[in-house]
Amino acid sequence: MSAESDIRIIDKAVSVCQEKPFLYKFISANDVGKTGSHQSGFYIPYSCWPLIFDKPGQKGKNTDRFVRISWNDKEDTRSRFIWYGKGTRREYRLTRLGKGFEYLKDKYIGSLLIIAKESEDTCQGFVLDTDDDIEQFMARFNIMPSRSYGLIRPEIPDSGETGIVPGNELLEKYNLMTAEKFPDTKDIAAAARDICRGKGQPSDADEKIITWLDTEYSLFKYIEESRYTPLVQSGFQSVEKFLDFAQTVLNRRKSRAGKSLEHHLNAIFQEHHLSFTPNCVTEGNKKPDFIFPGCDQYHDSSFPEESLVFLAAKTTCKDRWRQILNEADRIKTRHLFTLQQGVSPAQLDEMARGGVQLVVPKKNIPHFPEKYRTAIMTLGMFIRYTREKTGP
Repeated sequence: MSAESDIRIIDKAVSVCQEKPFLYKFISANDVGKTGSHQSGFYIPYSCWPLIFDKPGQKGKNTDRFVRISWNDKEDTRSRFIWYGKGTRREYRLTRLGKGFEYLKDKYIGSLLIIAKESEDTCQGFVLDTDDDIEQFMARFNIMPSRSYGLIRPEIPDSGETGIVPGNELLEKYNLMTAEKFPDTKDIAAAARDICRGKGQPSDADEKIITWLDTEYSLFKYIEESRYTPLVQSGFQSVEKFLDFAQTVLNRRKSRAGKSLEHHLNAIFQEHHLSFTPNCVTEGNKKPDFIFPGCDQYHDSSFPEESLVFLAAKTTCKDRWRQILNEADRIKTRHLFTLQQGVSPAQLDEMARGGVQLVVPKKNIPHFPEKYRTAIMTLGMFIRYTREKTGP
């Protein structure tokens, strides 16, 4: 697919979904038959049933509806949304996509599937398969990076999302509501961790970082709504001013996700008493996200290379994982922490050949092809590995 086509599809997807109810989900290994328990077609999360059906599926009964779906403006299918309620099955699927259907191929594992409802019997389907397109779409609709699926309906504001109202002490402590500028991502991330500690957060590192990320998303959304709703309601003096404002908001949403991931990983490593340097300057003025045990050791030629550990952090990595290959020449294995929910077998093989070791939250492991799961680290495993390599 050409760059021009990619731009057109992402723009079309955003345009359609601004006005239509839609579901989104990351295409998983299960969808394309790489888990050993493949059922035909895309698995549709239970909570997304209102997009197609009038009521939820019932135990002991199969229910279906046929719709015509236009996919990425390239092909149409007459497909079947079905609820399997008989026997031991309790799931929704999108089936009858046609032999050789493009988007059920291995290479689309980890891509973002979007289905927007046009009418009772027609839908538009989009599959976004680049990191830029996925992040642009998620930023536009303020979807938290850790969420694997959801149903968004324009007629129901904030459908499916949790809200949070921080106390005045927290607002003052981190200066979150100052009139001069939008608060820094680092401060919002720290405030989110304070909220989680006050509510009794998980002790497990993999669960904790997801809790922190989700709470920060809700806090960011609260601040954004509080600061900008009056401005939007008062209107803009020109179309140009409105477009400039909208672009600023979108850019902030996109950059926040990546920065907050780094901030929370930093805090996790500090809690586990690991020695590290964030953004150490290496060869060619590269700045890898984390070097363990530190930058001084990395630049000390007498320090053993086998005791150095590298970690990059990226919310998605379908095509960005190659960016880390030359960020730290002394370290042969390059660890990459990502929220990516599935990667194709071909990409996983290419990563292995390039010395890239994936690290993902524990809950994301099932989204990957079954034969590769044991080779993927959880965050907890990475912490133990790093402690063994570098010492506390």
